[in-house]
Amino acid sequence: MKFIEKIFWFAAYYCLLSSCEELGELGKRQVLLLNNLGQIRSKHSLVTEFFAKNNVTEITYIPYAIVDGSYNHTAAFMQRAFGEQFSVTGLHTFSDPVEAVKSAKGIYCSGGNSFVLLKRLYESNLIDVLRKRVLEDGIPYMGSSAGSNVATHSIQTTNDMPIVYPPSFNGLNLVPFNINPHYVDLNETERRNFESRDDRIFEFITLNDVPVLALREDSLVMIDDDKVTLHGTTSGRLFTRDAKPQDFEPGSDLSFLLK
Repeated sequence: MKFIEKIFWFAAYYCLLSSCEELGELGKRQVLLLNNLGQIRSKHSLVTEFFAKNNVTEITYIPYAIVDGSYNHTAAFMQRAFGEQFSVTGLHTFSDPVEAVKSAKGIYCSGGNSFVLLKRLYESNLIDVLRKRVLEDGIPYMGSSAGSNVATHSIQTTNDMPIVYPPSFNGLNLVPFNINPHYVDLNETERRNFESRDDRIFEFITLNDVPVLALREDSLVMIDDDKVTLHGTTSGRLFTRDAKPQDFEPGSDLSFLLK
């Protein structure tokens, strides 16, 4: 009897260990933050690799940032952009969006207006479930523009107009920093005569001790578990409260932003 008990407990321990290993692998944070929709095509190999390495061919598309509600049209456009190797289904086609996210294999959240997007995510009770699916279950999340903004600490460094008022500016907090998409440099004359993106970001970090990674138009950020890498053909500029802005070239390791 004791021998049988030992066999039972050994088998139970082995199953538990195997399950933990699988959960540990599954629970890796997989996030890709694009600057713009065009990068789905211009960086198609990177996008394909991002989902393929996670064995994902079915993508749940969140279109809530689209202000005019043309969800079906944009979902069809996304399907063409991703290509035949992926199946893209709009979240708006499900009767229960929370249950749809719970069973999603991968998430893509598109651009539009960040305030509208975040408000609709809160109204649909999707904030917590999206965060859990990405950070605990390890499903891949890809955003572009507004969809990237909401993935970060907050949407307070978006360029969008606040045309609606969400319950909070807090985003999904998949990463503990903010981004500023579509970042544009001004020359010295322009800096002296016009308000700049830098001015607005400096105002933010004066009152909020949160790093802001400004993404020039062809830059994007990959988060693979605890590793953050800048991709694209243009550099990113990092703003922090206690240091001068610093530029980072494509390929730079920005993992320190997760500390």
